[in-house]
Amino acid sequence: MTDKKDAYREAGVDIDAGNRAVELIRAHTASTMRPEVLTGIGGFSGLFALDISRYPQPVLVSGTDGVGTKLKVAQLAGKHDTVGIDLVAMCVNDILVSGAEPLFFLDYLACGRLVPEQAEEIVKGVAAGCREAGCALIGGETAEMPGFYQLGEYDLGGFAVGVVNRDAIWDGSRIQAGDVLLGLASSGLHSNGFSLARRVLFEQRGYTVDVSLPADAGGGTRRTVGEELLTPTRIYVKSVLALRDRYAPEQVVKGAAHITGGGLTENIPRALPDGLGVTVRCGSWPVPAIFRIIQGDDGPERISDDEMYRVFNMGIGLALIVSGESAESVAAALSGMGEQVYAIGEVCPGRGVSFVSGR
Repeated sequence: MTDKKDAYREAGVDIDAGNRAVELIRAHTASTMRPEVLTGIGGFSGLFALDISRYPQPVLVSGTDGVGTKLKVAQLAGKHDTVGIDLVAMCVNDILVSGAEPLFFLDYLACGRLVPEQAEEIVKGVAAGCREAGCALIGGETAEMPGFYQLGEYDLGGFAVGVVNRDAIWDGSRIQAGDVLLGLASSGLHSNGFSLARRVLFEQRGYTVDVSLPADAGGGTRRTVGEELLTPTRIYVKSVLALRDRYAPEQVVKGAAHITGGGLTENIPRALPDGLGVTVRCGSWPVPAIFRIIQGDDGPERISDDEMYRVFNMGIGLALIVSGESAESVAAALSGMGEQVYAIGEVCPGRGVSFVSGR
């Protein structure tokens, strides 16, 4: 009787493909290394030696997120090298709002059948996002799950850990009425609202990923629906941390909000103490045309303004709350670092977000 040696492969899991995937991604992970990393990929865990000379009162800050149904667009377009950037961005921007520096990142890739070259493209994007954020990709997991995911489908999860000194945490406790809300421009939809965007564009309007959008939807350049929707989420880490360090120990930033699921309506209040809200001036920043296209023209299918501002970032990916006296200098400093910055509102007594017209 001959023992069967390929039973696991016939069941849908290819160990050899997994090993090949690890070898293909090894160079990408190596490109993200920091001096504090003590191990390479391939072990059971990653080791990171925290530099307490830089952070004598260290508080670890962690975050986890995914890319959501934006992955459906990537799979339709057959383009997998940017969703890893989104994955990193969603996690590191979250921990950035505490004033934390991202230190290391781990990713989780689950699929129905592992294609090593596709996995390499995905992790190539993760590594690119880590380099942009200045954090190390120290480990991850690839799970081949036949029967759970359809062929060609995959899902991503990410996990970031950062650090901030205890006395430098942006916890919102110093925010007061009259403070200014600065909005940093997004690069488009980022990674939120895609269930609605896909329903409107693909199901209701009949677009496909290779259909060209009007020229004004891509900053004057004609782009396809796929190119527009797959624009990577902007990573704000380096510019905002440079701002933090430039003004230390003044701590001009009193609070921050990453504008993700829930849009401006739900995320800004998360940064505010009880008894305070914000007034946001619609028209004080340019809303990218893709949001107008999704919202639609006047008619029964037009999405309301309230819904748009609650689902999408509407062109603002990160909000910082600073004093009125420092707002102009902070905006100028961020502009000098390549960010598009707008004074979009003020803190006021009350609660929640009030939208008003005007610049």
